[in-house]
Amino acid sequence: MDQLRQLTTEQGLQAELALLTAVCNGERTDGVLFWQPTDQALVMPRRMERLPGFVAGAAAAAELGWPVLLRETGGEPVPQSAATVNVALVYAAPRAEGDLNRLERAYLRLCEPLCWVLESLGGQASLGEVPGAFCDGRYNVNLDGRKWVGTAQRWRQSRHHGGPVVLVHGAMLMQDQRLAMVAAVNGFNQACGLPQRCLAESHVAFEERFPGEAALSALQDSLEGELVKVRALH
Repeated sequence: MDQLRQLTTEQGLQAELALLTAVCNGERTDGVLFWQPTDQALVMPRRMERLPGFVAGAAAAAELGWPVLLRETGGEPVPQSAATVNVALVYAAPRAEGDLNRLERAYLRLCEPLCWVLESLGGQASLGEVPGAFCDGRYNVNLDGRKWVGTAQRWRQSRHHGGPVVLVHGAMLMQDQRLAMVAAVNGFNQACGLPQRCLAESHVAFEERFPGEAALSALQDSLEGELVKVRALH
């Protein structure tokens, strides 16, 4: 399994897709990628490029120091910077899982180890939406009731595996850059004509709660254990 890699945001997104392609082509059975941006950007689904106010929104974000990058997964705008550590878990879906169960299990295979890490350190972990959070969703990983990790999925059919391969992604806020991040999202949304507004207090950085704690190795071990379980289902 890869150790934490230092990449530009664009390189990180490409590395995730490269891992997905490698698993689809049978070059790897599965994999976990951890990467930390060396720059900062506001990353959003490619579909948002079609919004009437996209150009104005992108200009507003860039003026704040957050150039826009487009990603292949869904959701809403998400800030990426050195304050964030990203994790991508990629594997071929076990045939025994139905389509609906596959979606939920993919999220839980990433989220449950994240929750375990928080609880092992004495935090209160939960999954679910948080009012005022950017890119809010049912599978946020929350720490003490505030959003810590945002998640997303991308699925691709694989001829090699004879079925779908999933990339489930998590963006973990490790250092407190909440004010600047929320300002970037709100600046884009306002200039783009979108109604959503985010709140800094709806988010929490890992190091605000656990300063100096090194949890990545425990998370890596836990996710590797999840892949062992997936292999056993095939």
